Amino acid sequence: MALEVIGAGLGRTATFSLKFALEHLGFGPCYHMSEVFARARRDVPLWIEASQGRADWDAIFEGFRSTTDYPACTYWRELSGKYPAAKFILTTRDPDSWFDSVSETIFAERMLASIAGTPIETMLNGTIFAHFDGDIRDRAFMTDWFVRRNREVVDMLPPERLLLFHPKDGWEPLCEFLGVPVPPEQFPRVNSRDELGSASDKEGGIPQDPEAAERFGRAYIDQLKTKAFA
Repeated sequence: MALEVIGAGLGRTATFSLKFALEHLGFGPCYHMSEVFARARRDVPLWIEASQGRADWDAIFEGFRSTTDYPACTYWRELSGKYPAAKFILTTRDPDSWFDSVSETIFAERMLASIAGTPIETMLNGTIFAHFDGDIRDRAFMTDWFVRRNREVVDMLPPERLLLFHPKDGWEPLCEFLGVPVPPEQFPRVNSRDELGSASDKEGGIPQDPEAAERFGRAYIDQLKTKAFA
């Protein structure tokens, strides 16, 4: 199964909402960092290999029709060549708002400390942090990097393959871009900072044990899915 839709937006740009939206529109299952945790024993080694230049994209995305969020968004260039028929969605937000969000959630010191010395840390370093060329705690650097990175996506992908999208836009532009009917349900909006914080705090961060990480990831997906269209 080849990927049909690829989310190029960075983590904390409504990528979880997009995951549920794509699945609702028939482009599921949709890959997401939460799926990496939910399949940690299988997928973490595959992503470590990918970060070292030995990506097996067919194995990573086996059974999935779409992807959003980290770690896949880091490799949007590679995936555009691997899946030439796939369409891309670049989720966006205000750069300062993005910096605040990542700093308090997925890049938070307490979150990263919880996986220190584990294969998950190795994976995150290789697939996310190694691609920054500056201090992730520096607001000016990070917001400038965010703008430059997204501009590169826009400049390099053909316009017919790319949609710039924000959840406030609703179903219409997304459905028009993908060529599917607009559903009657409201557009899913999930994964606030508070939801991620409470989920990780219950575990003291991301669990180090792979089995525990899988339970955490699957429970988090299920928790948010129940809220997606409530």
